[in-house]
Amino acid sequence: MTFGRGGPPVVVLNVGGTRYSFAREVLKDFPLRRVSRLHGCLSEQDVLEVCDDYDRERNEYFFDRHSEAFGFILLYVRYGHLRFVPHMCELSFYNEMIYWGLEGSHLDYCCQRRLDDRMSDTYTFYSAEDIRTEPSGGWSGSSKSSGQPEPPKGQESSDAVAPSGAGEKKWLERMRRTFEEPTSSVAAQILATVSILFVIVSMVVLCASTMPEWRKAENRSLDEQSRYTADSIREPSGIIEAICIGWFTAECIVRFIVSKDKCEFVKRPLNIIDLLAITPYYISVLMTIFTGENSQLQRAGVALRVLRMMRIFWVIKLARHFIGLQTLGLTLKRCYREMVMLLVFVCVAMAIFSALAQLLEHGLKIGKPNEGYASIPAACWWVIISMTTVGYGDVCPITVPGRILGGICVVSGIVLLALPITFIYHSFVQCYHELKFRSARYSRSLSAEFLN
Repeated sequence: MTFGRGGPPVVVLNVGGTRYSFAREVLKDFPLRRVSRLHGCLSEQDVLEVCDDYDRERNEYFFDRHSEAFGFILLYVRYGHLRFVPHMCELSFYNEMIYWGLEGSHLDYCCQRRLDDRMSDTYTFYSAEDIRTEPSGGWSGSSKSSGQPEPPKGQESSDAVAPSGAGEKKWLERMRRTFEEPTSSVAAQILATVSILFVIVSMVVLCASTMPEWRKAENRSLDEQSRYTADSIREPSGIIEAICIGWFTAECIVRFIVSKDKCEFVKRPLNIIDLLAITPYYISVLMTIFTGENSQLQRAGVALRVLRMMRIFWVIKLARHFIGLQTLGLTLKRCYREMVMLLVFVCVAMAIFSALAQLLEHGLKIGKPNEGYASIPAACWWVIISMTTVGYGDVCPITVPGRILGGICVVSGIVLLALPITFIYHSFVQCYHELKFRSARYSRSLSAEFLN
């Protein structure tokens, strides 16, 4: 059997059991790249790189793809309009398009919007690291059917030559997932539970240490509370705090050691929060050791109390274990433009209404001047609590024009604050589904571990 121009004049394509007959010359300029590649095939090996199977007797090329989707794609070839197959997942049809050589831009505009919405709702982020560590059994289908390139032929042999290196990488990857993904294994869940307990205990001790009864029981004043001495460390609160700090420090060091990219590890927001929560303790201890009991401690007392109060960042460590806090952080990261736009709206309105309020309540001197609006910066406080509909009542207009302006300020605040909320809400839903899907992936691996 010969291929190329010297082959049979009629070519039969079998797509999922449905046969289509084409003249071989038509394949040369066929709009579908995968089909047009058949025209240049010179050997059976070249043919099998394009399709899944080939029948010599019938001169039939077999493609193990969705037959109905290919029928709609042929309608696009004939009439120039490409739309989704009814009752078929948009992402599945898009996968068929990619296989045959089409792109999302070939869809009609209405279907493009459907595809964008569908991809936004079910968007899943796979980092390059996750792709490299994904087991081969996790991908369904062969490389030919999925349109992905096959790995190099020498890769399998190189992996077989160095089993010790692969085992070491596998161990590091397992350790990394144990510390980074709380739902990846039983050990990760136990580790996450212990870490949460340490955070809760440290927060309870921090809150209790600010109570006068607690300080009275330990015979310590507010200034003495900010110092770390030999006596304070021996007290129950000091022992508990040292144990919690030791756990958090060890956890951070281990996670840094098993991480693949040390620079990327330092740049991650959650790791920065961990450092902010741990370093104040060591800085406070060093400052107390260097200053001792001399009078300079009185100057450093405020700084030490601020450093001790920075332990409140330990609460944010819970974001590593709860999807809700992760969703909040990811939403703020992706919606920084909308947040900046919201702040600009508020600042512009605050500048306009504060200037007008200061003029009507104090500048024009209509009746008794209102001292709450003695300056524009002082009026900004009234504007911000009015736009956010808080209304403490500590500052309020007393003139009729000022009250009218106050009503306009409140209504304008509601409208301006509501404008960017829609974008932030959609981003929040998208981030929640993304993180929930990722957590479900690791939960499936956890279920497999239980079964094994």
